[in-house]
Amino acid sequence: MAYFYYHSIGQYPGKEEALAVALQDFARYWSAETNTQWQDLMAARGEYVSLWSRLIDAPEGSVTATENVTQALYSVLGALPPEMLRGKKLLVAADCFPSLHFLLAGLAPRLGFTLETVPLRQGETWVRSEDMADAWDKDVGLALLTWITSTSSYRCDLDRLVAHGHEMGSVIGVDITQGAGLLPFSVAETGCDFAVSTSLKWLCGPPGAGMLYMRPELIERSEPELRGWFSQPDPFNWDITRFSYAPDARRFDHGTPAALPNVAALPALRWHAEQDHAALARHTFALSERLIEVMDRHDLPLASPRASEERGGSVMASLRPDRDAGALVAALLERGIVCDNRSQVLRFSPGVITRDEDVEKLDAALTELL
Repeated sequence: MAYFYYHSIGQYPGKEEALAVALQDFARYWSAETNTQWQDLMAARGEYVSLWSRLIDAPEGSVTATENVTQALYSVLGALPPEMLRGKKLLVAADCFPSLHFLLAGLAPRLGFTLETVPLRQGETWVRSEDMADAWDKDVGLALLTWITSTSSYRCDLDRLVAHGHEMGSVIGVDITQGAGLLPFSVAETGCDFAVSTSLKWLCGPPGAGMLYMRPELIERSEPELRGWFSQPDPFNWDITRFSYAPDARRFDHGTPAALPNVAALPALRWHAEQDHAALARHTFALSERLIEVMDRHDLPLASPRASEERGGSVMASLRPDRDAGALVAALLERGIVCDNRSQVLRFSPGVITRDEDVEKLDAALTELL
C-alpha cells in the first residue's frame, strides 16, 4: 500500500506485532487470579506519561494522560480560577479542530467568557498568524493555538504568538496534535501554559490515548471540577470527608482511568523514542516536496502552504467543485493508495513507511483518474 494517512493514523514497521504483544500481555496480567493488576496497569500508565514528558521536554509532574484533546481542554477550563475567564474573551482560530470549538461554544455561557473566533480570509484555507495576533488584545483571558491545522497543515508562528500572548497577559494553550512526533516541541522553550495532544498521527498510537501538559505554577492554582478518586495524592483514600487535590498534574485525573489505550500506545511511543527524529522529519518533508510537484502537475491547487517552514507533515490540495472528492479517494484506495478528504480538500500525509515509489504510484493514479 502507498500510505498517505498519517494525519489520522500513523504506521511504523512491526506495529501490528508489537501492539498484539502489548495487548496480550495486558490480557495475561489483567486475567490473573491475583490482586496486583492495578500495580501493573499504573506502571504502564506511568511509563506512558514519562515518554510523553520526555517527548515535549516537560518537567516531572506536569503531564498526565487523558482520553482525548477535548476532554483535556474541558478539564483545564473547569479548573482555572474563575477570574481568568469570566468577563473575558477566549480566542481561537476558525480552523481549529472542530471538536474543540464545539466544546468552547457550549461552555462560554456557563463559564462567562465570550468566544471570539478569528475567521479565514476570503478564499484562503488557513487563519493567518498575523490575523490571530491582531485580534488578540488585553481582554483575551485565554487563547487556544492550533500549532498545525488538520485542514491545511498550516504551521502557525508559535514563537510570535506566544510572545504576543505574554504581553497581553493571557493564558496560552496549544493543540500540538498534528505536529507531535514529527516536529520538535518543547514546553520549556515555547513558554505555553498548557498543551494537549493525542498519541495518534505521526506518533502512531491508538485512539483514546491523549495527553495534557500544565505549567507547574498554573497547576497550583487549578481546581478541576471534573475530579474523582484519582485526583488525590493517594487514590486509595476512602475517607469521603478528606478529599484533596494531588500536588501535580494528577489532579486533572478523575475517576478510574481508561488506561488500556495507554498500554496500547506504549509500543509506538517506545519505538518513536528510539528513532532519529530529525531523520524522520527529513524523510517526511522530502516526500512532501514531491507531493507538491504532483499536485502542481495535475492542476490541483494547494490548500497547504508551499513553504516548508510554514507547513506540517501534510500536503493538502483542492479538487474542483464539479468532481466527487469522496469517489476519488475511494478510487485511489482501490488502487492501493491510502488518503482521505475533507469536503473538496484532498489530504496526503507521508510518514516512515511511505516511499518514493508510493508518490510515483499516486502520480500515475491521478493521471488515470483525473
